[in-house]
Order: sequence, then C-alpha cells, then structure tokens
Amino acid sequence: MRRRDFITLLGGAVASWPLAAQAQQSTMPVIGFLNPYWPDGQSERLRGFRQALAEIGFVEGVSLAIDYRWAEGRFDRLPELAAELARRQVAVIAATGSLLSALAAKTATATIPVVFVVAEDPVRAGLVTSLARPGGNLTGVNFLTAELVAKRLGLLRELVPGTAHVAVLVNPANAMNSETTLRDAQAAARAIGLQIQVLNASGSREINAAFATLAHERPDALFVGARAFLTAGVANWSIWRLAMRFPRLTLSVYFPRSAA
Repeated sequence: MRRRDFITLLGGAVASWPLAAQAQQSTMPVIGFLNPYWPDGQSERLRGFRQALAEIGFVEGVSLAIDYRWAEGRFDRLPELAAELARRQVAVIAATGSLLSALAAKTATATIPVVFVVAEDPVRAGLVTSLARPGGNLTGVNFLTAELVAKRLGLLRELVPGTAHVAVLVNPANAMNSETTLRDAQAAARAIGLQIQVLNASGSREINAAFATLAHERPDALFVGARAFLTAGVANWSIWRLAMRFPRLTLSVYFPRSAA
C-alpha cells in the first residue's frame, strides 16, 4: 500500500463532509479510526498517519479530531466498535489493520464513508463492487499481500534449492487473513512440489509451542503469514527469537509499510 493513496482518500472523505453536518456540530470533523490490535507498537504508524494528514491540511486537534477504537486483539469486538463510531456520526471511518475492520465498518453503516486498507482482494472479500467503480460508501487500498504468497514461496525455493518441507505460521484469531494465506500457500506449494505444515499462533504461549514444533520437526524453511501476530511488537520480538534460536532456518517474513 502507498500511504499517500490511503491518506488522499481519507482526506477527500473528510473534505466532503456535508456542510449541513458541519453546521449542526460546532466541533471539527472527526475521523473514526478502527483497528483490531493494541496502540502499543503502533506509534510509528500513527505518527506517519498524522503527519500525512497534516501535509494535506488536516491537523489533529486543530482542524480535525480522531476517535480511536482498538479491539486489543479481540477481533469479535470490531463490529461493536464500528457501531460506536457509526452512532457518533463521524465524518469518515478509517478501517485499518485487517479485512475484518473493513467488514465491520461496512456492516455498521451504509452512509458514512469508509476508507479501508486490506491485504485481500476487496472485490472477492465483498467490500466493493469493482476496483474501477467501488460503489456504495467504501473505498480503499489493497496491499496485494495475498497475491505475493506464491511469489514468496517461489523465492524460498530459489534461496534454498533443496527446500521440500515448509512450515507456514498463521494467526487463527485473524481467521480471514489466515484462510486466504493458507489457501494461496497450499495452491502454490502443490504447483512447485513443496510440503506444507501449518502452525497456528495467536500469542506468546502458542508461539512457544510453535517454536517447540519447529525444533522437533526441523522444516527447511518457515513462511510467516502477513500480520500473523497480534501486534507489530510481538511479531518483531518473535521473529528475532526465531532468528536467534534457529540460525539455519530460512525465514520468509513480510512486513508491509504503511501508516495504518
């Protein structure tokens, strides 16, 4: 995803906030920020998010307010949090961090603009009618992360020509992302003759169990699904531990750069 694309869409939605709504509310327009994770570990992304908004004339606390809603790893809370933002009649909802955020926002409102950032195909996910003409009240940006799954597996094979057994680590709490990753990984693995072993981890305890499995099974490589863990901090810490504990294990990790 290009940060500029996301911010431009978001800024356009704020700028088009109806004049009647502005007249009814003496306060500044409000962006509803919806995310399935914790604010911890998101400081860099949030700083970039606010900076990019400021560059197009929207300064938090000066020309707009941001109402943050964090699900703190509980994806089932996203519909409730999205509904709260809809009831507040925010100018726009920024659905970030997961396809589930965008789906929750879509369910919560058919009138408030929703700008999403997702790794999956937004048409196939049911967010928009088409890429050229999204329709409805949703628009956004696709990371194309899912489309990169086959390429990442192919790159693993090139890096380690003898690779036959690849462990794929996903977060079952992020069900839709995990389902897409596994579907694409299994299809790509069959095409190039790789054996896939699925490891599930949602937190520290499961990550430790996955490490124990890696030590016992000793796969040729580890493929880490996009946003496999609950926070960027957990992900960075876990990948560091992996690299230290299994120095001979080839890792495929993808960290998309974005403000959201």
